[in-house]
Amino acid sequence: MADETHDPQTLAFYDRDAVAYAGRRLPEISPRLTAFLAALPAGAHILDLGCGGGQDSQVMLAQGFEVTPIDGSAGLARIASDRLGRPVRVQLFEDLEDEAVFDGIWANASLLHVPTVGLPRALSRVRRALKPGGLFHATYKAGDGGGRDSLGRYFNFPSEAELRTAYDEAGPWAGLEILQGPGHSYEQEERTWLQVTVVRPA
Repeated sequence: MADETHDPQTLAFYDRDAVAYAGRRLPEISPRLTAFLAALPAGAHILDLGCGGGQDSQVMLAQGFEVTPIDGSAGLARIASDRLGRPVRVQLFEDLEDEAVFDGIWANASLLHVPTVGLPRALSRVRRALKPGGLFHATYKAGDGGGRDSLGRYFNFPSEAELRTAYDEAGPWAGLEILQGPGHSYEQEERTWLQVTVVRPA
């Protein structure tokens, strides 16, 4: 696999199955999202990095936050734009050029598709896009190395140690916390998930 921060086959899946993926039933708001929003100041500017169908952005907007939703899949971005009533930027991780713009970055089940070799580079762009003191939350499916699921999607499947190394290579952070917990995949497979919360130092 090329040294990139996206996988074309995975993006093709989300474009092809955008309607089904974005239309699946989800909880109205997850405890993780509640905790993330509670840690931000009122009206904070949030980047929803890999917003999918826009469900999480919808919650953020309803609570008065300023939200920039982006996704690498044009199909998902169209659906999210319709749901949110605003444009959704179609952008790959490697094209993220914002500098010190966001108070928080929410990457729910998105950076887990970054090829393992490209993850530190993607994380360095996320770090650059955060304001000093900004909060970053991302989730990954735990494992022992990258591979594809039954739908052909690529996942980096990191261990906790591998995630710590990738974040360290991306630049200095503060308060790095990794929590493990059970969860399900899109195809209803039970998985262990890693939830990473970290701050760009002020």
